[in-house]
Amino acid sequence: MPIYYPDILDQKSAPRAFTYGDKDVMLYALGIGLGADPMDEKELAFVYERALKVVPTAATVLAAGARARGGASEAAAPTPPGHRPSQLNFLMVVHGEQKVELHKPLPAAGAFTAASRTIGAYDKGKDKGAVVINETVWTDESGEKVATLTGSTFARGDGGFGGPSEGAPAPHETPTRAPDQSLDFATRPDQALIYRLNGDRNPLHSDPEVARKAGFPRPILHGLCTYGVTCRAILQGVTGFDPDPVASHQARFSAPVFPGDVITVDLWRDGKQIAFEARVKARSVTVIKNGLTILR
Repeated sequence: MPIYYPDILDQKSAPRAFTYGDKDVMLYALGIGLGADPMDEKELAFVYERALKVVPTAATVLAAGARARGGASEAAAPTPPGHRPSQLNFLMVVHGEQKVELHKPLPAAGAFTAASRTIGAYDKGKDKGAVVINETVWTDESGEKVATLTGSTFARGDGGFGGPSEGAPAPHETPTRAPDQSLDFATRPDQALIYRLNGDRNPLHSDPEVARKAGFPRPILHGLCTYGVTCRAILQGVTGFDPDPVASHQARFSAPVFPGDVITVDLWRDGKQIAFEARVKARSVTVIKNGLTILR
């Protein structure tokens, strides 16, 4: 099914109640490489239930991988009469950008409601694809906002639907000066096999045959895992492993990482704004661009 515009802007999911606990929080932290040295007490705080801390970017997986209350699952919300539902060609879809905005620090466990909707669709041309932007809002049991997740999808096979070509949010510009700090993070050869237990079991990240058919020599690391590593860099290099100051964290995906790569995260400090990019020096490739963290 193609994209129908402007109908897609009315597309949303029914609110879904979910819970998560300390095991989910710790699994995410392990999935992005925290706790590799069990004697490092600063990292241990994210993978051990005593006074457990939550990595801010865990919000990208906790609603998807956590237990739905009452067996609930995500379903489409009622649509207006005559609404034409859009369906992307998922074989041609890649994750473009991701932003997590935290209205309050994430607790180590809790019950929440998540509701998702499409907030933008941009037509790059019949042979150039489309950009679709979705938003998911978490609320707690008192109805207060906890987190807003905004993600863009580049749908390579869905251009030419007649929507606007301009107007998508512009990415944050990376400073042209040398970075103020650079941090190296080694990924494990089995990193994707650990991270996929958070909920994303796309075989591209685990099955060598599927990866080869997709044009890769081996399974690739989840983009959101690399995104989490960049948040590790903020925690380590800027906040002293305190997650509470992180109000938002956003970035654009630009190239895949292979498990076993060493990821270098470059940071530029400007008050409460921290720009960042990530690269794999061994392959001379930038894997995350236009990153921006805003501190409270």
